[in-house]
Amino acid sequence: MKPEILITGQGRKIAYHQTKGKGAGIVFLGGFSSDMEGSKAIYLENWAKENGRPFIRFDYSGHGQSSEKFIDGSIGDWAEDAFEIISHLTSEPQILVGSSMGGWIAFLMAKRIPNHILGIIGIAAAPDFTEDIIWNKMDDMMRATLTRSNVVYIQNDYGEPYPITKKLIDDGRNNLVMRDLLEIPFPVRLFHGSADQDVKIDVSLDLIDHINGSDVELTVVKNADHRFSSEKCLELICNSISSIISQKI
Repeated sequence: MKPEILITGQGRKIAYHQTKGKGAGIVFLGGFSSDMEGSKAIYLENWAKENGRPFIRFDYSGHGQSSEKFIDGSIGDWAEDAFEIISHLTSEPQILVGSSMGGWIAFLMAKRIPNHILGIIGIAAAPDFTEDIIWNKMDDMMRATLTRSNVVYIQNDYGEPYPITKKLIDDGRNNLVMRDLLEIPFPVRLFHGSADQDVKIDVSLDLIDHINGSDVELTVVKNADHRFSSEKCLELICNSISSIISQKI
């Protein structure tokens, strides 16, 4: 099915699929170098259809079917894409479901448009990962190459090596959310697999310490990996969506 296209204020063409429904909607925020055709996004879309809920999945610029080149993108660009999708395509407060980098994007939205958010669900959320994971793992030689060439390539378990640009690192530093308390006035549900080798569970533990909110929960699933896409994991995510919606009623 061909996606619809939203042209942002920056002229980027963002591909998206929107499911119509009633009441509180869900927006899925994907991970770094992923697209909206992943198993979690499709599962949640089907769940939304079955339950008559609005749902949006989309590709950040440089991802999937959207315009621009991945190597030219940054956290700020992708957060802006999410903001434009939410502000142009929704009216009622939304539940943001952020996977990995999408969790970081969700908390940036919480700071920018808190009145437009009903709750956040973080799946192996990776706030500040460009600094705390990527930069901190680089040796002196990689950092020197990045400074000299503006890009380095790092291996990953999901396909071709990731291009990591100086722009990505620098822009990430302008969008950090873990250096101060996160004021969150709505429910937050975090999920993490004990076997996650990409984003360690310590990140979620640090995150709940940084959130200043009265309704924050972390669920750890034994042996689940970073994908967090088993039937059990996906059911947990959907149950948490239902729980947040029921609190509003």
